[in-house]
Amino acid sequence: MTEPIIDLRSDTVTQPCEGMKQAMLAAQLGDDVYGEDPTVTALQARMAEMADHESALFFPSGTQSNLVALLSHCQRGDEYIVAQNAHTYKFEGGGAAVLGGIQPQPIEREPNGLLALEKIEAVIKEDDIHFANTRLLALENTTTEGVAVAVDHMVDAAELCRAHKINIHLDGARVFNAAAELGVDVSQITRHFDSVSICLSKGLGAPVGSVLCGSREFMETARRWRKTVGGGMRQCGMLAAAGLFALENNVERLKDDHALATYLFGQLKPFKDIEFACGQANTNMIFFNLARGNVDEFHRFGKQNGVLFNGPNPIRMVTHKDLSKQHIDIAVERLSGFFRGSFSA
Repeated sequence: MTEPIIDLRSDTVTQPCEGMKQAMLAAQLGDDVYGEDPTVTALQARMAEMADHESALFFPSGTQSNLVALLSHCQRGDEYIVAQNAHTYKFEGGGAAVLGGIQPQPIEREPNGLLALEKIEAVIKEDDIHFANTRLLALENTTTEGVAVAVDHMVDAAELCRAHKINIHLDGARVFNAAAELGVDVSQITRHFDSVSICLSKGLGAPVGSVLCGSREFMETARRWRKTVGGGMRQCGMLAAAGLFALENNVERLKDDHALATYLFGQLKPFKDIEFACGQANTNMIFFNLARGNVDEFHRFGKQNGVLFNGPNPIRMVTHKDLSKQHIDIAVERLSGFFRGSFSA
């Protein structure tokens, strides 16, 4: 296999840098199930402050953080509204339904990536014994397609929920990417939600972990549910230290990942056999389909030549902190062999 391997599958493939590893080794530890790990406590306090919420709770994964949020907001037989292709609905094993008896009410996103407010309002159930109780709206920022949703839309959605007396949760796995793209402080997005799940192990570069933010009362319920679903960890301050390092060192540089995705888009655009699904780079992601050629063969060709990416339909490529322009140039040069004869200069 050609070296080096250029991994564009996801920003989850990032490796901890030496500074992060040293912070992990130096972390003070305690038993976090007893609430005695000082590094976890520091991470939770820092994230709550940054998100403008009262309290926060450290989780091993974003899937578990989202699941606990849904379990804490809803009872069995309740319903949550969610996008048809949202991560909590499509990519988290149906956990809310399987483990919580919570019914999803999926609706289609608009072409611009937003959930139209009128569509949300149309599926909020009236108080009738025939219907599940609508308890929650779950949104994303960024969306699964990498779109940074405008703050105004988040505010309007929150106001709609307040008017209908339902709660609102944000799957903010890449909410720092959204803030970087929109040029706002992350709290301007997160403060409008009753709960927010924020991932540390994507563009921020930590090896593991997400943090759920909300009110103190909400977090007491969430802590109980975290234990129920097996998320209580012991001396996990080493992991929390990585998260603290990421928050201090890797937030501002997310803009570099976005610029690199735009560069990748520009390098691939001249290939006439590529049709871009979004017409541009969205934060640190690009999506495209093949106008000609077999997608499975394209994947195999990429892997054989040391370029990894996800898909198909559409193919997704994600930039991250462990990639540079040189890596992108190498990747495009290798992939050009698949399109040889189809390149339009």
